[in-house]
Amino acid sequence: MKYLILYLFTLLFFLTACQNTSDKQPNDPANLKTTVAFFSDTTKMDTFKVVLQGKKPKDMLLTFNIVTGNGKEIYKKVFKASDLINNYQETLDLSKEKSQRDFIQQEFNLFLEEENFLWPALTPEQKPDRQSPDLAFFKELQDSQLNGFQYRLTKETKVYIAWSGQHQQVKIYYKCC
Repeated sequence: MKYLILYLFTLLFFLTACQNTSDKQPNDPANLKTTVAFFSDTTKMDTFKVVLQGKKPKDMLLTFNIVTGNGKEIYKKVFKASDLINNYQETLDLSKEKSQRDFIQQEFNLFLEEENFLWPALTPEQKPDRQSPDLAFFKELQDSQLNGFQYRLTKETKVYIAWSGQHQQVKIYYKCC
């Protein structure tokens, strides 16, 4: 009897210790999407990754990053699900937690869609306007013909990013509706 109690106590201890107490599950394949594309280099593909963490919408995070073919992280953006939900509450019914979770899951699923990759980022005919924050980078991007990527920041704002060879970093080249 004494050994049985000791065995049950030990088993209970190990089960409790091995349990994931965090509600974040970045290694769950359903919460991770990756794809590769030419972005910072025309000969090596970069890896685009988006991870959805958390169970409750108020705690969820959507993390987007780009890693070069050499393994160097060149871009990282973390979105709070609560911020995304707040940006869409006027146009969508997001009053219930299930609808909020479904909305965030949809944003996650659409993040790396092919339509968000821009080949090339800019054509030589495109002209900068007031939504182009850096005219020199705009010109550099037209000359380099590197690819771009776009993502939604809010219901009214899309961010367009590309690699700047001159500055060796990802920069915003257009931010608009």
